[in-house]
Amino acid sequence: MNLEDITQLIKKRRSIFPASYTGKPVSKEFLTTLVENANWAPTHRITEPWRFKIIQGEALSRLGDYLADTYTDITPDEKLSPYKLKKIKNNCKAASAVIAICMQRDPKERIPEWEEVAATAMAVQNMWLSCTAAEVGCYWSSPPMINYMQDFFELEEGERCLGFFYIGSYDTSEEFASRRGKIEEKIEWI
Repeated sequence: MNLEDITQLIKKRRSIFPASYTGKPVSKEFLTTLVENANWAPTHRITEPWRFKIIQGEALSRLGDYLADTYTDITPDEKLSPYKLKKIKNNCKAASAVIAICMQRDPKERIPEWEEVAATAMAVQNMWLSCTAAEVGCYWSSPPMINYMQDFFELEEGERCLGFFYIGSYDTSEEFASRRGKIEEKIEWI
């Protein structure tokens, strides 16, 4: 492993959406590796705030139905989109697995909450880079329905859902472009 390999891996990372998934299952062993790699994210005061709920099989349909029902419940009729409703269900059905990304707040609140959110996001980045290295598609979604997940999962006191990490196999011959602005426009040398 060298810096150039890591740089290329980071630049290759993409959001691969469920519409591109092939339906080929992702193994339980791979999912276990993902969350193990996530567990090595930086964590101030070793609070290790990340929590993961891995949804597979029939539970994906239940999650899709719950998210669709919640979307319908919380969205005013004039803003309700049949397209979005269908997409919510289809995303869950197309994924091989969905990992609910949760954060457990340090009960002693020894550090600011944003640091625990950031640590959880770094754990997700570890999963994302692992998927990239294994040529497995994934993306992080944080729809408004995450605020209602205590009715679907048994969340601990101080735990909240930050989003969903959709995972699925995809056609690796397909190119997924990305772009970034120039770094020179985002830095100041002092």
